[in-house]
Amino acid sequence: MKGMQTDMNEKIYDVTALGELLIDFTENGKSAQGNPLFEANPGGAPCNVLAMLTKLGHKTAFIGKVGDDFFGKQLREAITEVGIDSTGLLSDPEIHTTLAMVHTYPDGDRDFSFYRNPGADMMLKEDEIPTELIKNSKIFHFGTLSMTHDGVRAATKKAISIAEEANALISFDPNLRPPLWKSLDDAKEQVLYGLGHCHILKISDNEIQWLTEKEDYTDGVNWIRERYNIPLILVSMGKEGSRAYYEDKIVEIKPFLQKNTIETTGAGDTFCGCVLHYICEHGLDNLTEADLTSMLTFANAAAARITTRKGALRVMPDRAEIEKEIVSR
Repeated sequence: MKGMQTDMNEKIYDVTALGELLIDFTENGKSAQGNPLFEANPGGAPCNVLAMLTKLGHKTAFIGKVGDDFFGKQLREAITEVGIDSTGLLSDPEIHTTLAMVHTYPDGDRDFSFYRNPGADMMLKEDEIPTELIKNSKIFHFGTLSMTHDGVRAATKKAISIAEEANALISFDPNLRPPLWKSLDDAKEQVLYGLGHCHILKISDNEIQWLTEKEDYTDGVNWIRERYNIPLILVSMGKEGSRAYYEDKIVEIKPFLQKNTIETTGAGDTFCGCVLHYICEHGLDNLTEADLTSMLTFANAAAARITTRKGALRVMPDRAEIEKEIVSR
């Protein structure tokens, strides 16, 4: 890992992510006729992660595909506006930008309906992967939405292979969305592939229980560790907070619960972005319990902030807001 650290210092981008970029239609009141109104928010986990990192001063880049349509142009403008390098974002002349309808429950939790059969994000091809961009990245981040179909799956695996050859740190967030898979067995196979190719894993409470069939999160982490060598595993537990598993250390930090939570969209991505921010600044070697506590506290505070706002990508909290949240505890 020491040689990796030296390589990382010479690279242009702190974090490059590959995956879905789409429009999240989120409920925003009712019309005079009583019909639900929806707001077209830029969405997709990878760019939410990058938006958080960019807000904290990191140089980031995105690889993906949108349609050559109104929504595709909106998304390109949105990520450029927040400072994410969009040279790896392609436009498909035939397939439209992927859309998701997001229903928000009273407690802020969500349900998704996807319009993606096909959607432009899943049309990314192996020969469209920008090799030099990945080679020039300290951390490469991906999820499983870019592994649901053969073509984009091959593209994702090629990108991972380039990142490995370039000695990048690799970060993986499964971000399971069951409606997008032909079968959950197929989903499991791709999640396991991701586990075999990452140094940093961010996984949610329900994902680790589904994957390992263990109720207890530590039992689930041990199941993963028996099969894969992942230095840092983070379990996001929603209203219960988060945990970090590193070497023989387990650190748990309670959440910063908000009275004015609107929705949880982007909370996990914000958390993930803050973890990668910490690793960009401190590396992945010799982390102490105090380091892990500091990392999780900052990440939990940022995730709490984003739940008080609609959307995520354009409204990530800055460092001062996050630190204010920590101090106010």
